[in-house]
Amino acid sequence: MINSPETGQTRIIKKYPNRRLYDTESSAYITLADVRKLVLDNIKFQVIDAKTSEEITRSILLQIILELEGDGVPMFSSTMLEHIIRFYGNAMQGVMGTYLEKNMQAFVDIQERLTDQSKGMYGSQFNPDAWAQFMSIQAPVLNNAMSNYVEQSKNLFVQMQEQMQNQTQNMFGTFPFSVPPEKDKK
Repeated sequence: MINSPETGQTRIIKKYPNRRLYDTESSAYITLADVRKLVLDNIKFQVIDAKTSEEITRSILLQIILELEGDGVPMFSSTMLEHIIRFYGNAMQGVMGTYLEKNMQAFVDIQERLTDQSKGMYGSQFNPDAWAQFMSIQAPVLNNAMSNYVEQSKNLFVQMQEQMQNQTQNMFGTFPFSVPPEKDKK
C-alpha cells in the first residue's frame, strides 16, 4: 500500500507494456486503486510510459474515472458526456476545458468552505457517515445554489461573448471587410 510521507517532489509511476504500474518511490507494483489513493491523498505524481518515456498521467486518470463510472452511481449522465464529446474539435474546445476546470475548482472551494464551517459550528469535522447524511439533507439547497451559479456563469459568458464581438468590430471596423448581414430574428 502507498502510505509513505509526502516528499514534496513529484512521485514517478512507470507503466510497463504488460499494463502494470510501478511506483518508483515504494519500489513496488501498484494498482489503479493505489493511484486513486494518491489522488485522494493529494500526492503529486506523474505516470510515465516505461517504453516510450511519454507522460501518460491523464490516460491513467481517465481509466480511474471510467472504472468509477462503471461502479455504483455515475457522476456523468449520457447527455453530459455527449455534450463533452461534441466540444472535441470545436472552436470552443480550449475554452471548454478551462471553463470546466475553473468550475470544478469553484465547487472544491465551496466544499472546503462547508467543511470549515462545519468544524466551526460543531467543534470538529464530520465523520464520513455524518457528512453524507448532512449532504443528503442539504442536497436540494446545494442543487439550487449550483443552478443559480451556472445560470449566472452562463449570463456572464454571453456578456463576455458580446463584448468580444463589439471589440472585434471596433478593432477591425476601419478595415474594408464586408460585414455579413444580420440574420432575420423570428
